[in-house]
Amino acid sequence: MTTGENTAAEPELSYEEAREELATVVRRLESGGLTLKESLALWERGEELAKTCEAWLEGARAKLAAALAEDAPGEDGDTPF
Repeated sequence: MTTGENTAAEPELSYEEAREELATVVRRLESGGLTLKESLALWERGEELAKTCEAWLEGARAKLAAALAEDAPGEDGDTPF
């Protein structure tokens, strides 16, 4: 990831790639045996990956809400999302 701004707008990793790397980070943190510096670096990477996943999910929710709004003419546009 190059910048935090780019992450929010358009993540470099796909959702699946970010989720898989996040799972790896969690496994490494849970396994223990890391120095504090290593643990902190992994934690920070995990936070970045979680934000990337959330950005993908928010984009998907927005697309779904827009599609539902288009398919329901005459309604007030409120969706449960």
